[in-house]
Amino acid sequence: MSHYLAVDLGAESGRVMLGTLADGCLALEEIHRFPNVPIRDGESMYWDVPRLRADVLEGLKKAGARELPIQSVSCDSWGLDCVLLDRAGELIEPAFHYRDPRTAEGVKRVFSKVPWNDVFAETGIQFMPINALYHLAMETPVRLARTRQIVPIGDVFNYFLCGVARAEVSMASTTQLYNPTTRSWSGNVLAAVDLTPNMFPDVVSSGTLLAKLKPGLAMETGLGAIDVIAGCTHDTASAVAAVPAVNSQPPTLNSPQWAFLSSGTWSLMGVEISEPLINEECRDLNFTNEIGFGGSVRLLKNIVGLWLVQECRRQWAEDGEALGYAALTGMAARAPAFASLINPDDGRFMAPGDMPTRIAVFCRETGQPDPDSPGAFVRCCLESLALLYRVTLKRIEKLTGGKIERLHVVGGGSRNDLLNQFTANACGIPVLAGPAEATALGNILVQAIAGGDLPDLAAGREVIRNSFEVKTFEPRQEVEWHKASRRFDELIE
Repeated sequence: MSHYLAVDLGAESGRVMLGTLADGCLALEEIHRFPNVPIRDGESMYWDVPRLRADVLEGLKKAGARELPIQSVSCDSWGLDCVLLDRAGELIEPAFHYRDPRTAEGVKRVFSKVPWNDVFAETGIQFMPINALYHLAMETPVRLARTRQIVPIGDVFNYFLCGVARAEVSMASTTQLYNPTTRSWSGNVLAAVDLTPNMFPDVVSSGTLLAKLKPGLAMETGLGAIDVIAGCTHDTASAVAAVPAVNSQPPTLNSPQWAFLSSGTWSLMGVEISEPLINEECRDLNFTNEIGFGGSVRLLKNIVGLWLVQECRRQWAEDGEALGYAALTGMAARAPAFASLINPDDGRFMAPGDMPTRIAVFCRETGQPDPDSPGAFVRCCLESLALLYRVTLKRIEKLTGGKIERLHVVGGGSRNDLLNQFTANACGIPVLAGPAEATALGNILVQAIAGGDLPDLAAGREVIRNSFEVKTFEPRQEVEWHKASRRFDELIE
């Protein structure tokens, strides 16, 4: 029996999770959960890193109180963001949120020096104005003069635990500062924002042992001198590592067979392949090449996911109507089908704000009725997401030359049966939903492989299949969804 701790930091909340591997099965237990509430300063948004750091420590103390022989701990988080450390190794605040509006100007600054085509050729990462590249373009000379090192967000929490700063490759690859072909920081792209590779930590592979837990933390938490592992620091890489797929070797371009959808605040849809796919067609379709466990490549598309519903819910709560996610999904199930559709990729839906009003305006602009209730708004979001998944899946097949036979949905969104059924209907293939806690599970699998308790990822995915229920959704209502897909295609042209 082996025990591991996963610190899983998401855009809405964080968790410290205990994973126990025994007899070919993995059990997962939540030790501590805490909110992740960004700091809003006018139009600006920052991450409350000191608060998150304190909550991680609290979770580790709770784990230590269990008096179990913990082998290791690893942190994962959302991607995109980097933080600045000063010469003493301390955080330089504020730690900007990827949705901070300063990136609009950052995009202009980057493209005034390096054309977009060259940025993509160098990094293989899709264009999103929230990428770390455009944030760093806006850093001031005063802040940079204080900076000794720039560390990706998930990696900095491992640094806080052990004092060793490294950039784990899955996280480095999300920043649009990394070249997936040379497997190193891109000096050409960094030069566009007046930075150099030596300002960033060394890039290490998934599963690298960083160091022991700092002596003070080892004593304070009661965990002792356990190992700190750079697992798959990017949460999507961790989640995909835990996809319970049978064929675990990265397939060739012509035979992907299965696709993944990491469903949460973001929807990340793609396939595993063995080498980066960096060409004109991939660039024009705005796909991305991110590194996964074992050096695999996740060819994927970042899609605005359940953020649409989250922001609607937040706005309704501000207006005095607090509604839970389960209640909203129930209302959506009873709302009329296909009354209105939106293009979730429309730029207006990216930023925080009054999402119901933005949706209503989009519907009016496209000659559709305004949704007239929370259930109608949520159904509009879920149906539109499912139809966008269909378009994305077809584009993946076009890029890879292979036929996708099944879609694995993991993450918190895999609990949403209504969205899963809509996705199966829209895509016309079976949807296999679960596990919901894929990110924490993938984090723990990588630790177990690093510690020698599992031989490889194929064995880890078999453990997931043995341990967690996967719910299958078969396609239905083919005629109705085909008609809706034609309407949707007109919205995204």
